Amino acid sequence: MLIPTTYEELAKPLEEGKTMLFFTADWCGDCVFIKPDMPEIEASFPEYTFVQVDRDVFIDICQKWGILGIPSFVAIEDGKELGRFVSKDRKTKKEIMTFISEL
Repeated sequence: MLIPTTYEELAKPLEEGKTMLFFTADWCGDCVFIKPDMPEIEASFPEYTFVQVDRDVFIDICQKWGILGIPSFVAIEDGKELGRFVSKDRKTKKEIMTFISEL
């Protein structure tokens, strides 16, 4: 999983191919809950480049994209949004995998 710290690092994987943005924060209990499952989720979808987006580092991006709750997931292909799983609710591994499978 890529973990960008600059806007340039965040922008690069969005330009080409399939990218799954995983919006999170260290203080988020629901994010901490799902993080142990992320390696398995990532391995199940090798066609995606997974990018962990820290909400506190990229707060303006979260506001611009309407990421109001975390953890949230946004799928991008060649710079265009394919779908999003964005809510304030805790997400399970099964829900995340179903969301990605149905894109």
